[in-house]
Amino acid sequence: MTFDPEWLALREQADAEARADDLVELLRPTLEQEHLVIRDLGCGTGSMGRWLAPRLAAGQHWVLHDHDSHLLELAAKSLLDLNVTVETCHGDIGRLRASDLTGTSLVTASALLDVLTLDELNALATACVSSGVSTLLTLSVVGKVELDPVDPLDAAFQVAFNAHQRRVVDGRRLLGPDAVPAAVEAFGSLGAQVVTRPSPWRLGPDEAALTQEWLQGWVGAACEQQPALYQDAPAYLRRRADADLRVTVGHADLVAFV
Repeated sequence: MTFDPEWLALREQADAEARADDLVELLRPTLEQEHLVIRDLGCGTGSMGRWLAPRLAAGQHWVLHDHDSHLLELAAKSLLDLNVTVETCHGDIGRLRASDLTGTSLVTASALLDVLTLDELNALATACVSSGVSTLLTLSVVGKVELDPVDPLDAAFQVAFNAHQRRVVDGRRLLGPDAVPAAVEAFGSLGAQVVTRPSPWRLGPDEAALTQEWLQGWVGAACEQQPALYQDAPAYLRRRADADLRVTVGHADLVAFV
């Protein structure tokens, strides 16, 4: 699954404002080493590092994982500006094992859980817990969207979009909105202490560009899942373009302590 750098840049500020800062404070006592090694899974352009690195102590080494070599290059360059050291790992993060986490202080990811399968999530939890590494996973979709003003077709698009998030891709069934409860179960069953927080986007007139880009993607995915919606989509989008639209997009953040 590949993500457009322009889309990642457009959403970065909303992501930063949504993340639950207090989870970093809960993690802080477990990150008292003189030199931190942080693995960022599915790093994209490095937005998680740009948000988290200034909140942690000095002396950080970031290991960036992604299957997109171009995004890895962008991320590595941007994090060097934060006075941290960086290395990149190009490949499938679904294959991460406990042996890969030797010397790691923290595993983190943003907007990743919902595009994993249950097997991949269980493997990630097992790798982290068995190696004694705490985990911070932010901005996982929870399947709840609120639009103001309300439109009669909002519910139909939301149901279809959530089904699309749970679709099968190349034989892999994605977790989508089931990701957070599945992660709570996966980490908790292995003995980790798990804490979650809501981290919704709250988009208003000041975020009009992001709102419209998100809405186009939301409607497009819903139509792909439920083709009958294609006939209603153009009029729905026109109504939404004319409205002073405010959107709350539900996400959740999770920390697992070991």
